[in-house]
Amino acid sequence: QVQLVESGGGLVQAGGSLRLSCAASGRTFSSYAMGWFRQAPGKEREFVAAVSGSGGNTYNADSVKGRSTTSRDNAKNKVYLQLNSLKPEDTAVYYCAATPYDSFSFWWDPGRYDYWGQGTQVTVSS
Repeated sequence: QVQLVESGGGLVQAGGSLRLSCAASGRTFSSYAMGWFRQAPGKEREFVAAVSGSGGNTYNADSVKGRSTTSRDNAKNKVYLQLNSLKPEDTAVYYCAATPYDSFSFWWDPGRYDYWGQGTQVTVSS
């Protein structure tokens, strides 16, 4: 069992930055790849980024490529999402999730994730 708790969301002006954190419980954290998804009102949940269990591989969606960095600290059981040059269309609830699939071929698919956090709201004002 893995429990996930996101933090770091908030209100930010367009062009600003945010660093989201996700704290995980459990001693098997490094055996899971970690993904970030977001969901805006009236829209489907969208893949944002993911990082492999070791932290050595990352993958970012085209919508945030060049503006996002995801990383993890397995010693602290934490994963991070740094978002820069934020746009109003980045406004959404951001979720972290854990998947046993350690390949970017699967990371885009929310159905591959076993555990989800409760989400943190990110609002970008224009």
